[in-house]
Amino acid sequence: MEQEKQKKTEKIAAQIIQMSKNKLLVNMRFMDMSLNQFRMAPKPELTPFTACDGDVYIYDPAHILNAYMLDENLPIRNFLHSVLHCVFKHFYVNSLVNQRMWDLACDIAVESAINDLELSYLNIAKAKEQVRFFELFKKKIKTVSAEKIYRYFLDEKLSEDLVERLSLLFKGDDHVLWYLTEDQKIKRNLYASFGQEAKPLSNKMLLLQGWADIALRMQTELEVFMTQGTGAGLLTQNLREVNRERYDYTEFLKKFAVRAEMMKLNPDEFDYNFYTYGFALYDNMPLIEPLEYKEVKRIREFVIAIDTSGSTSGSLVQTFVQKTYNILKSTESFFSKINLHIIQCDAAIQEDVKITTQQEFDAYLKHMKLHGLGGTDFRPVFEYVNRLVDKKEFDNLKGLIYFTDGYGEFPKKKPPYDTAFVFVEDERDGNTALTNNYKIPSWAMKLVLRKDEL
Repeated sequence: MEQEKQKKTEKIAAQIIQMSKNKLLVNMRFMDMSLNQFRMAPKPELTPFTACDGDVYIYDPAHILNAYMLDENLPIRNFLHSVLHCVFKHFYVNSLVNQRMWDLACDIAVESAINDLELSYLNIAKAKEQVRFFELFKKKIKTVSAEKIYRYFLDEKLSEDLVERLSLLFKGDDHVLWYLTEDQKIKRNLYASFGQEAKPLSNKMLLLQGWADIALRMQTELEVFMTQGTGAGLLTQNLREVNRERYDYTEFLKKFAVRAEMMKLNPDEFDYNFYTYGFALYDNMPLIEPLEYKEVKRIREFVIAIDTSGSTSGSLVQTFVQKTYNILKSTESFFSKINLHIIQCDAAIQEDVKITTQQEFDAYLKHMKLHGLGGTDFRPVFEYVNRLVDKKEFDNLKGLIYFTDGYGEFPKKKPPYDTAFVFVEDERDGNTALTNNYKIPSWAMKLVLRKDEL
């Protein structure tokens, strides 16, 4: 009898979830792909709520029924809540993250986006209280995304009581699957309901790429949808944040690398079988001698230009230079001898420091001071560096990295070396799309970083 009751409960719960999915699909066609990405199974032993990791959606059937009886809108909203977590890639969690704060930040971002849709079938009792909190909160953080909310909470050091109350107010599902490894999921029989597919559907990176494609398509369709007068500002804002191109500054520096030979054993250039066979056959004579050097990429000559106008923060400048130094120092990118010029400039050249060794870089960082703080003009730096090139100061200048706020006069012609302008995202306007509006010449590269990426 108990088993029969359980089967009936599971059947009704599955119907409620399907009905929720259909309701969302009919009313939000731009979400068609995202609503059908999951493999679904009842797993009350893993969670008393619902949970999703971008691949598998699990639920407690009793929880689905209770939610529906309490408010028929709840299962619809909670399913959308989980889907948006995946669209925003909240499930891709850094191992060092503060789990409780990250969970709360993600829930606030998702619930606020749902409230902003202002759709009657998504309205629930606690939505009004959520909106009241959010109206006060958004004055403190201009751009609403999980990452920015999370950083704000960490800085503010919220009380335990407030975290608990906000967690209950914004909770829409369980995040247990976000923090389990694939081995842990397998051991807990997460995939046992899927027969021959009793394993992860794909590796993490393929899963992330799939949701990235969905988010990009959603943003495109939603922006068209919004022109028809439908409110979805926060949803679009989160999608822009998710779809914003992310940059790895370490990889970016490699664009300025040059080829050079260094004396280093290269085990990839010979066959160990012949090598060891020689020892066996001739005692102390290998048949093939390993090469003593290999060709690697090293950063030898480049220029860091620093905009020291009044609008550029001194602390950010120092952080940027420190970050650049850390990358060079911690990888194989650093030659024993380099030719690096760090140039400070506002509307005119203020300082040029030549660095040739790691010790000189250490000394520069220790005593670094900013000079200038006037207006911004990029042309003097390029004119100055061009003169250095003409004077044979560089053998093979690979590139120039210009750290700036972006507002100044650019050269008319492309210089004879690669150029990149590095910006730090300005969050004051509350519009992440503005980061794409930094105007640079067509011959230059653009890199937009967040403060935390520095």
